[in-house]
Amino acid sequence: MPYLVFQKNNIVKLISIYTSSFKGLSEESWMLALVMLINRAGSMVLPFLGVYMTGYLHFSIENSGIILSFFGIGSVLGSWLGGLITDKIGEYRVQSLSLLLSVPLFCLIPLFKTEAGLAAIILIQSIVSETFRPANSVAITKYAKPENITRAFSLNRMAVNLGFSIGPALGGILSAISYEFLFFTNALAALLAGLMYIRFFGKRNKQASLKPKKVKEAVAVRKENSPYRDGKFLLYSFFCMLFSICFFQLFSTLTIFYKDTAHLSQQSIGYILGYSGFLIVLLEMGFVQVAEKYFSLAFTLFIGTVLCGISYAMLAFDYSILTLVVSMTLLCIGEIWTLPFISTITALRSGENNKGAYMGLNGISVALAFIITPYVGTMTADRFGFNMLWIGTGLVAVAIAAGFYFVIPWMLKKREIKS
Repeated sequence: MPYLVFQKNNIVKLISIYTSSFKGLSEESWMLALVMLINRAGSMVLPFLGVYMTGYLHFSIENSGIILSFFGIGSVLGSWLGGLITDKIGEYRVQSLSLLLSVPLFCLIPLFKTEAGLAAIILIQSIVSETFRPANSVAITKYAKPENITRAFSLNRMAVNLGFSIGPALGGILSAISYEFLFFTNALAALLAGLMYIRFFGKRNKQASLKPKKVKEAVAVRKENSPYRDGKFLLYSFFCMLFSICFFQLFSTLTIFYKDTAHLSQQSIGYILGYSGFLIVLLEMGFVQVAEKYFSLAFTLFIGTVLCGISYAMLAFDYSILTLVVSMTLLCIGEIWTLPFISTITALRSGENNKGAYMGLNGISVALAFIITPYVGTMTADRFGFNMLWIGTGLVAVAIAAGFYFVIPWMLKKREIKS
């Protein structure tokens, strides 16, 4: 009986911690998350793009990796462009245009069957869609209280992952029927998200432009400084790029590994990816609150990066379904303790009038991974085998974790290190 009471108290405590993690978030933060949920629920193209090219269009693994790199090139250009124009015309216009212009581009993708043609349309689509990211990050900081910035980013990511849990699972089913459904569903989701965003934020954007919200200054650089001349932030962004190169194999080589080495069906791949999104939705807000309360920013990114490395390295030794699930679970926890905090640190480092530029530069560092990861990952797997790829990824991740641990306290003031 005492044991049951103890268990009941623990369950109540966990529920209380989880529900309290959502308190204090603004209505705008919730709507930004809802728009993101709708958009990402239709985002089933990227996880299956490698399988689409190798299995349906019969491109080689290496050429598929090169084409996927064009998505990364577009991401870099889109992040730079999005950061630049966000500071000039505002995050509202950038997000609206990005969502609406993505609709026809997604519909055009299945018309391109050659390697050159597919690379070109993916490049254009990526530029347009990725201008959304820095603008969205600025909107999150704009409508969140300073003390809630990390949780606002986490809520947004939770929406991304809830959508990602729906999208790939549905994508696995649709792709078994016709790959064209993937592209048209993505277009429909972008349209719905764009219309909802414009309807809700149109009036609020006008009100906010008349009375700008002051954001608490907690930075170590002067507001007028350019992030491209901020040496400490450039080093930090370099480590973010290296981490992203390791992590974003989730969207390129990992799905190919699942199909060609682990011999999973497209539906099973979709279910595992969907499980990852569901797990992050379930755990992220609570895990973020624990990290904010007990960990420093440096330690949070350290442990998160190490867990991501372990999740990949273990695939070199076994790829039974149990191992695949455990690996994905560790990858999800590692993701929770890295990606939202990367955005928070960027927001802390930026000033009041150059958040778009800082978010854009950090977005570029992440987008560069989309160029490097598919090519290096598929080339390594093709020439040396997946075992070498996964072990190498684990070792590199540990080195990156050490880099984060020392760079973050150096970059931020001492009083900012604790969340």
